[in-house]
Amino acid sequence: MAFLHDLLGFVINTDLLAEYGWRLWAGLVMTAKVVSVSVCLGFLLAWPVSLARMSQHLVVSRLASGYIAMFRGTPLLCQLYLIYYGGGEFRPFFNEMGIWWFFRDAYYCCILAFTLNTAAYQAEILRGAIQSVPKGQVEAARALGMHWTAIMRHVVIPQALLVAIRPLGNELISVIKASALAAIVTLLDLMGQTRFVFARTFDFSVYLYCALIYLALTETTRRLVQAVEHRLSRHIRADAPQKVTATRPVARMVTGSTAHSSPGTP
Repeated sequence: MAFLHDLLGFVINTDLLAEYGWRLWAGLVMTAKVVSVSVCLGFLLAWPVSLARMSQHLVVSRLASGYIAMFRGTPLLCQLYLIYYGGGEFRPFFNEMGIWWFFRDAYYCCILAFTLNTAAYQAEILRGAIQSVPKGQVEAARALGMHWTAIMRHVVIPQALLVAIRPLGNELISVIKASALAAIVTLLDLMGQTRFVFARTFDFSVYLYCALIYLALTETTRRLVQAVEHRLSRHIRADAPQKVTATRPVARMVTGSTAHSSPGTP
C-alpha cells in the first residue's frame, strides 16, 4: 500500500502543478506557436521546392534536390546549432545587413531551422502526391485548352492534397515531437519550461507531465487529420458502392454464360 501511495503521489503531484503549472502552460503555448508557424511557412516553401524538383531545367532540379538532401540527410539538432550558434560567427556581417536582431533571438532561429527542415520533407510529400495524379487527366485538360495554372489549380492540386493529407499529418506530428530540441538553444518551450521546473524542484514527475502533454498533442493531431481526411474523401466512399453494384450484373452474365455452356460448345 505504501508503494501505491508513493506512486500515486508521483503521478498526481498537486503541489507541483499548483506552483509551476502556469509554466507548463506557457511552454505549451510557445511550442504551439513555434510548430504552427514553422509548419505553415514550411508548407508554403515546399510548393516551389517540389515544383523545382520536378522541373525539366537541370540546374533548378539539382538545386532543389540538393536542398532536400541537405535538410533531410542531416540531423535537425545540427541544423539548429548551425543557425543559432553559427550565426554569431557572422555577427559583423549581420549587423551591417541589419538582421542581427533575427539571429540573436532563439525563437526566430528555431522558426527558421524548423521551417527549412520541414519544408524539405513536405516538398517530397507534395512531389509524390502531384506525381500520383494520372497523366491522362492532365493531357485531357490540355486538350480542352486549359492553361498550366488552371490545370494545377483545378485538376492536379485538389487530388494531390487529398493524397498528401495523411503524410502531411505525420510530418506535423514529427515536428511537434522534434520541437523539444528548441529547449537546447534556451527557448522556453514546453521542454524548456520542464527543464526549468526540474532544476528548481528536482521532482522527476514534471517530465511525466511533459510527456503526457506531448502525447495529448500528437494524439489530438492524429485524430484531427484523420477526421479531415475522412471528410474530404467522402465522395470517394460514396462512389465505391456504385462501382461494386455496377460490376455485379457483369459478373452474373459471365457466371451464367459459363454455367449454361456445354463442354462441346465452341
